[in-house]
Amino acid sequence: MNKKKILDRFSNLENQFQDLQQDFSLLKTDLVQLVEENHQLAHENHHLRQRLDDLTEVHEPKSKEQEQAVKKAAVGEGYDNLARIYEEGFHICHVYFGTPREEEDCIFCLKFFG
Repeated sequence: MNKKKILDRFSNLENQFQDLQQDFSLLKTDLVQLVEENHQLAHENHHLRQRLDDLTEVHEPKSKEQEQAVKKAAVGEGYDNLARIYEEGFHICHVYFGTPREEEDCIFCLKFFG
């Protein structure tokens, strides 16, 4: 193979790599938006269910199912707090928990929301 062909192939691969890197960046941005939207919708859903329960609640002793729902709501608050901490710029993953995040998102932290 002559040197010009090798340089052309290398240049072509470099361009393909840059295109792929751009695609990954766009995909990551879309993923972050979807995760944030999912979290917001889950949070809104939680509050709507709570509101519905408050409106339909009859002064009866709580059943076991209702007690479990209350426990699940408490867990939901924990997720909300972790999401807030993540949005403030800190890691919530087990690998880097509590350390400041760089401007890029952490895949381990995003996995927590998934």
